[in-house]
Amino acid sequence: MRNRQDPRVKMKDLGLASVTDAELLSLFFRKDSECPVTKAQHLLNHIDHNLHTLARMTFSDIELAGVSESTALYLGAAIELGRRRNFQEAMEHDQIKGSRDAANYIRPKIGDLNHEEFWIIYLNRRNAVLGSEKLSMGGITGTVIDVRLVLKRALERHATCLLAAHNHPSGNLDPSDADKRITKQLKEAGALMEIPVIDHLIVSQSGYYSFADEGML
Repeated sequence: MRNRQDPRVKMKDLGLASVTDAELLSLFFRKDSECPVTKAQHLLNHIDHNLHTLARMTFSDIELAGVSESTALYLGAAIELGRRRNFQEAMEHDQIKGSRDAANYIRPKIGDLNHEEFWIIYLNRRNAVLGSEKLSMGGITGTVIDVRLVLKRALERHATCLLAAHNHPSGNLDPSDADKRITKQLKEAGALMEIPVIDHLIVSQSGYYSFADEGML
């Protein structure tokens, strides 16, 4: 007889939306000795039932919550697939008409990371995205941004304008002195090459700060 309480049975009979967060997570714990749903519920309790927190956890963080290494790897892979799916979806709507569009484009990629990444988005005359790339990782305070490389890549892509973006894992969206300095460097270099920097965004899980909207560019 089919066990209707088994999350796998519920998913097959009633669909993915029928299972709880704990039941869904329990599918990753099938090789663990303890009841999978109990293990999953313990993990959810550890993160206060905040799936955004789970998305930001490292493998070590997940293991500290009582999860085995193999299960942590499976969870990490699923989280990364979700992140890439969100970014791919954002790229399908890739015309940047304002700061909100820019935030919707870049936040799926870097909004929930637990380290800083600095990105450049290359745009054409109609503000459609030609491409984007990570310029640095791990914090920009001590990082030298290679402005020449940015402009070289812009010319290679035939970009007519640029947009810079980076994340603040702390959630504090106030620009630092380093943020302002890098924005000024990019703006001045872009103006010389007639490839204007139209905005610099600071993003987090819950919001964003636009240098252009705040009159800082």
